[in-house]
Amino acid sequence: MNQKNYTILFILTLVCFAKFSFSQEQLPLPTPAQLQWQNAELAALVCWDMHVFDGEFYVQKEARITPVKDYNAFNPQNYDMDQWIKSLKDGGFKMAIFTVSHETGFFFHQSDATPYCMKALKWQDGKGDILRDFKASCEKYGILPGVYIGTRWNSFYGVYDFKVNGNNQFAENRQQHYNLMIENIVEEIFTNYGDWAMVWFDGGAHGPEQGGPDVLSAFEKYQPNCLFYHNLQRADMRWGGSESGTVPYPCWSTFPYPSTGAGESAKKEIHANNFQLLKTGIPDGKYFMPAMSDAPLRGNGGHDWFWEPNRDHIIFPLETLIEKYYKSVGHNTSLILGVTPNPDGLMPEFDVKRLKEFGDEIKRRFSSPVATTSGTGEKLVLKLPKMQKVNQLVLMEDIAKGERIREFVLEGKTKEGWQTIFEGSCIGHKFIHRFDAVDLSKIRLQILESKGDPQIKEFTVYNVEG
Repeated sequence: MNQKNYTILFILTLVCFAKFSFSQEQLPLPTPAQLQWQNAELAALVCWDMHVFDGEFYVQKEARITPVKDYNAFNPQNYDMDQWIKSLKDGGFKMAIFTVSHETGFFFHQSDATPYCMKALKWQDGKGDILRDFKASCEKYGILPGVYIGTRWNSFYGVYDFKVNGNNQFAENRQQHYNLMIENIVEEIFTNYGDWAMVWFDGGAHGPEQGGPDVLSAFEKYQPNCLFYHNLQRADMRWGGSESGTVPYPCWSTFPYPSTGAGESAKKEIHANNFQLLKTGIPDGKYFMPAMSDAPLRGNGGHDWFWEPNRDHIIFPLETLIEKYYKSVGHNTSLILGVTPNPDGLMPEFDVKRLKEFGDEIKRRFSSPVATTSGTGEKLVLKLPKMQKVNQLVLMEDIAKGERIREFVLEGKTKEGWQTIFEGSCIGHKFIHRFDAVDLSKIRLQILESKGDPQIKEFTVYNVEG
């Protein structure tokens, strides 16, 4: 081999090494918990708190500062946790998250750290444990269990925005008491109930540096394989910038900061332009932090995360839920849908019906592909069994190797030749595109820009009626 060939070989080696080095070292990669989160796609936030039982309409600003009048109003006569979780299973949900505590400060588990918990109730002679039942039922139905812990507001203890009111010794002592109590409660939840798939601290969880309890240390010690959301140091996922159950396209899973903050602690650029950065992420973010798209099921003309009487009419129509699916799961996020059991201890009849309709419709739309393929490289051609109508396709990257694709084009082979279907940027975990039905024999994906070799986990085309 002459000197010229050696030089060419050396240059090619450097190029290959550079591509390998970039894709392996510079692209942020998801943790196993983050992969599990994005693969779940559909999660239910099961919201229950003491104000569900007071017969009054929930007003958040009042609930945060007003202790519950009578916590023994909690008396669900037909309580059936399996009915809750089965309704979620029928809806196609892969994960469920239960509000073990919210703004009233009551904890729905057996606690030795606070008296304001299930032990205080007359119901089940003070021996009930909703969190225990929730975890067991999730395991029974194959649902990933998550727990939502409210520490930022606690009307029973007089804590608002993480803090006890006042600047005197009493307030300081009270704050120390509250912080220690929360740390002990969190340790109970992390050690007495097995593994969690996700832990969600409502409104964030300020740590000792902001005068709050240290929950991150307990998490890292006892639940290291779980998804953490969130405090000023760490966020394994991010809020999608609205409670509409949708995000715009594109929505990248990478973010410029390791956490998002909460309230005044959030960076100005995160607040800017109506939380645009949370909604879109950035393509070359340093941190892997996928977005969520959250909305309550009872949000059609209202916004009820918690059950209220005579509100069945605000349950989202099926077609609205399907649209949210396309603009959440289909835009590279997971959809979190808020559901709430009623005071009888059951998921309401109309909610159960709508969840089942939703699950059945998603199955109908995505259970019969026309053709599918996968592969690596800058071009993939999907040959259809025959010239036929198609109107929907799904693309998925192998995000375990990072979000690599930056620009792509989709083209269909008609009788007149290749025609452009879509020009896009982000694929990520999943991108779903709907288009007017057209007769095609092939569909071609061309990657125009990527960081490292493109890794297409799935390229599937459908013809969906209706």
